[in-house]
Amino acid sequence: MPASRVMPTSESADLIGLVRELAGKELAPRAARAEADEEFPREVFRILGAAGVLGLPYPEEYGGGGQPYEVYLQVLEEIAAIWSSVGVGVSVHALSCFGLVEFGTEEQRREWLPGMLGGDLLGAYCLSESHAGSDPAAMRSRAVRDGDDYVLDGAKAWTTHGGHADFYQVMARTSDGRKGISCFLIPAGAEGLSADPPERKMGLTGSATATMRLDHVRVPARRRIGAEGDGLKIALTGLDSGRLGIAAVATGLAQGALDQAVEYAKERQTFGKPIIEHQGLAFLLADMEAAVQSARATTLHAARLKDQGRPFSREAAIAKMVATDNAMKVTTDAVQVLGGYGYTRDFPVERYMREAKVMQIFEGTNQIQRLVISRALAGNTGGTITT
Repeated sequence: MPASRVMPTSESADLIGLVRELAGKELAPRAARAEADEEFPREVFRILGAAGVLGLPYPEEYGGGGQPYEVYLQVLEEIAAIWSSVGVGVSVHALSCFGLVEFGTEEQRREWLPGMLGGDLLGAYCLSESHAGSDPAAMRSRAVRDGDDYVLDGAKAWTTHGGHADFYQVMARTSDGRKGISCFLIPAGAEGLSADPPERKMGLTGSATATMRLDHVRVPARRRIGAEGDGLKIALTGLDSGRLGIAAVATGLAQGALDQAVEYAKERQTFGKPIIEHQGLAFLLADMEAAVQSARATTLHAARLKDQGRPFSREAAIAKMVATDNAMKVTTDAVQVLGGYGYTRDFPVERYMREAKVMQIFEGTNQIQRLVISRALAGNTGGTITT
């Protein structure tokens, strides 16, 4: 991968190199077949969990890796350059742990985080609902207090790892109004919790996406994260970090497509020389490289702000928008470089192009990112349009 990648310490460089090696050894041989068969790679997440990857950005005292977000995002990029479904899965797992890390009580953290961050468990994040679109405050799923429990009913759409996760961070309405949403941590075995058949998607077919059904799911009140009404705040705060995860995944995907295109362009010959020596195609590859580099720089800039404890919501939206738009262009151009071969399944670039599209949609569409950015420029941070 490019030497320009930022590596703050030798320890970080070793970690990123280890993940790169692990991705090449364990992920690369499985990716194409699992995607073609639409097979959820649970064993791959166990391998990454055993290597400490699933808890990297969270404190060591709770079982995490204690790494800066800047380093964690570079690890995500290495994974996504080989297999973006898994990169998305690692990012979603981190998002599903965020609420407990940042808003849970010390007792809750010590009880549940070691298992969640230790690598054995895989999480899912349940915010979206099919009717609500980009307005999570319009959710209808409800959690009604019943003694020492809550009883949850409703449906949460577009759940990554739906039906395969070991725990679900669920947002549900505990009262009316925009501040009437609360957050719950629900184990996969809870009675009444079920998954619909997975969605049939254009890409990321190795990543299961399903609607989760809540049919009188009884949850102890001690599994509520934060106070009643904190759910939307937890969700929106988590999404800032989640957007950086998707930006890193998109950057890795674009890098993987660029690598394939450059390799092909060096080997394929026309008119007596490799096609990379023809100026028209060489300039296209140069533009692809510039797009990947700019996505990486924008993403890591936002990560550094987060690591310094500074506001980064606007920068996260910029990173998500730039990285995913660039990934769509780079993967499309990679297909063009390979010509007719790029349109076949003999090469992975057609899959990369299909996978890039959804990254402009989830974790907030790129139209929503533009709204977030423009509101920040206007000094208006109100509203809850985020997903």
